Amino acid sequence: MDFSSVFSLGQTALELGLISSLTVLALFLSYSMLNVCDLSTDGCFTFGAAVGAVVAISGHPYLSIAAAMGAGMLSGLVTAVLQTRMGINSLLSGIIVNTGLYSVNIAVMGNTSLLNMNRTETVFTKLKGALSQTAFSSQFKVIIAFLAVAAVVVFLTFFLRTRLGLAIRATGNNPAMVRSSSINPVMTTTVGLIISNSFTALSGCLMAQAQKSVNIDIGSGMLTVALASLLIGNAFYSKNRIVFRAVFAVVGAIIFRVVYTLALRFNMPAFMLKLVSSVIVIIAISAPYLKSQMPMIKRRLANRRGGHNA
Repeated sequence: MDFSSVFSLGQTALELGLISSLTVLALFLSYSMLNVCDLSTDGCFTFGAAVGAVVAISGHPYLSIAAAMGAGMLSGLVTAVLQTRMGINSLLSGIIVNTGLYSVNIAVMGNTSLLNMNRTETVFTKLKGALSQTAFSSQFKVIIAFLAVAAVVVFLTFFLRTRLGLAIRATGNNPAMVRSSSINPVMTTTVGLIISNSFTALSGCLMAQAQKSVNIDIGSGMLTVALASLLIGNAFYSKNRIVFRAVFAVVGAIIFRVVYTLALRFNMPAFMLKLVSSVIVIIAISAPYLKSQMPMIKRRLANRRGGHNA
């Protein structure tokens, strides 16, 4: 493998890692801060991709970003209402919304399962044209993805320090205390899910425009990918500094995509990639527990060796 191939693979992994890290940051807000496991992630990702693609195809590449985020906010609102106003379990409400979004996404895409965007002006083609005479002409996807991720990280860093952001964090830590403090957990949960789903939809929109197509299954497995990336990031930094936790969540997404890209490079069959994702999740989840058990395992092995020597 020559240098150009390695560079190309690295750039692809970086592009996909940055775009998918927006979903990781959404999960960082809903799962890590709000303590809600939102299982509507896959459908919301596709919803943002579909809405953004339809708006971009109609001739509004910049408006497609806002439209996709608005669609994600609507998805988050529905999920929150099912949880907080209708008494449905958070896991079940996410499953219900995810299931319903499949039909909604087909309808948004015009009763088809695939939209082609090869001749569509997108935010990526706009920047590519603007950078055509510069040294960064081939880095347009990385630049847009980085700017989007940086904006979300900065937003989360400041938002989670505001009064509302602190209330959201408190809701995730201790809902009973929040109620006793005259803070409405219904409101904080709703706001948290609306914001997190807008990031998921933004991720889907950028992914679709980067790939120049939208498939109804574009969001399949994104929850697994985002969860694995988040846990990988937590393995590097798990303290309570918001900005660093958000940054390492992004790093986790990039690491996950590097592993994924290497699996593709070794000619692994496409149907095995879901298994690779699952294995990465298992390793990321179990690693802290196995690490804590290592001293006891070492002691047991030492005792066995001592018994055999005696």
